Amino acid sequence: MHMFPTLSLKLRLGLGAALLGAGTILAAAVLFSGMTRVADRLDAALAAEARMNRYAALSRQVSGFLVVATEAAQSGLPADTRADRLAPVADQLRRTFTDLDRDLEQAVIRAEALGIDQQSRHATQSLGLARMRALLDNTVTALASPEADRDRLRAQTDSFASAIDPLLSQAVSTEARFRNETLQGIDDLRRSLSLTAILLAALSLALVLLFYFGLIRPQFGRLDRLRAAARQIGQEDFAVALPVTRGDEIGQLYAETNRMARALADRQAEIDADRARLNEIVAERTEALSAANLRLEQVDENRRRFFADVSHELRTPLTVILMEAQIGRQTGTAPEAFATIETRAARLNRRIDDLLRVARSDSGQLALEVQPAPLPRIAAEVAEEVGAEIENAGMRLDLSEIPDLSVAADPNWLRQVLAGLVRNAIRHARAGGMVRIGPARDGALAGIAVTDHGPGIPQQDQARIFDRFAQGGAANAQGFGIGLALARWVIEEQGGRITLTSPLPDGAAGTKIAVLLPLAAE
Repeated sequence: MHMFPTLSLKLRLGLGAALLGAGTILAAAVLFSGMTRVADRLDAALAAEARMNRYAALSRQVSGFLVVATEAAQSGLPADTRADRLAPVADQLRRTFTDLDRDLEQAVIRAEALGIDQQSRHATQSLGLARMRALLDNTVTALASPEADRDRLRAQTDSFASAIDPLLSQAVSTEARFRNETLQGIDDLRRSLSLTAILLAALSLALVLLFYFGLIRPQFGRLDRLRAAARQIGQEDFAVALPVTRGDEIGQLYAETNRMARALADRQAEIDADRARLNEIVAERTEALSAANLRLEQVDENRRRFFADVSHELRTPLTVILMEAQIGRQTGTAPEAFATIETRAARLNRRIDDLLRVARSDSGQLALEVQPAPLPRIAAEVAEEVGAEIENAGMRLDLSEIPDLSVAADPNWLRQVLAGLVRNAIRHARAGGMVRIGPARDGALAGIAVTDHGPGIPQQDQARIFDRFAQGGAANAQGFGIGLALARWVIEEQGGRITLTSPLPDGAAGTKIAVLLPLAAE
């Protein structure tokens, strides 16, 4: 026997959900109302506790005021001096009175939900607070009077102490009574809410059971049959025939499933034919892609070979220029000019060597010629190489004194790595105005550090700054430099390491990158 046999399943589920939703909304409304009332009472109790704490602070401040006032009265100080000593503690008491006035105003506003009696009680507290403030003002005025003698001052202090103590006690007692009454009201409200929650829970349970046994459970068997049919279709068995006995949504789904099974059976043959054709197309495209990859590899190989051949061709005339300049410097009439030609040619020769090394590293043909490399000479070559770039950038290069040490490294690669670090500083730290080349040492490792005073490198980027492509490519924007990833690899291949510090050790903005290598054998 089905509930609502003339209604669709969607409508029946909607009605059941609406009924459950109404029960949920009712429970939520009751809970919200109760929690709001509890929250209001808790706020009132906490506010009372806060006022009690402020009254306690006021009591301590009054005690401090009495100590200062008694000392000022007994010491026979002039009136101006007594006023100056009493002013700080009196001002502190007035600020506390102001805070209590504000608390009581807020308490009167909150007490609207608790009744006129509670509002009147808080309003009465304000009268007591006003009396205490008046006592303080009268006492301060009397103690600051130049006509008052020591006995009158002592009498005024005693009068203040005897008058303010009962007012404070009455205020604290009133707040404590209000807090206790509020907490008792919360307990009564809790019991009421608990009983309401039990009744709502019982009603909700009855509705859920009615909804489940009357509507949901009868549909499970039909859904089980539908799931079995779906599993059968998933196993590519399209011989499905579900019984369509009702016209509701599940019955319509039965009919659509039967139709889908027949359509899938028809499509199966078409899919098999299409799959065979697709395999043929994939094979053709794979073969074409392999041929394209081979062509790209050949183009890349030709590019690298052309790059290396051009570099080699440049070195031949440059070597002749260098030799002629040396001969001219030794035998010619203008040795300074020949010396300049020789220096420029040597620098250009180093640039061509740099170009060749980058080309070989790009093709995986990196060769390191490890030998003793004097650090002062390396630092001087780097300074000479990047001097013009530093000047064009409007910066200053500071070459510190480098210890007379030699490291085991390829001097050309080491020079190129350090020049690349300086160029990085020119690009990214131009605002710092200066780049420093100085010594670096860490145990058995020695080397050279490049320091700038730019914005530095964020902490979150320092872990990946030496990763490949982190800076957008291996080559620098100026010269034939190398990227940080290749620089680290070159140095580590020689048994060294590169360290990064940012900000600088003294806390200033900037970056310090040190290249450290093993010391050369004596």
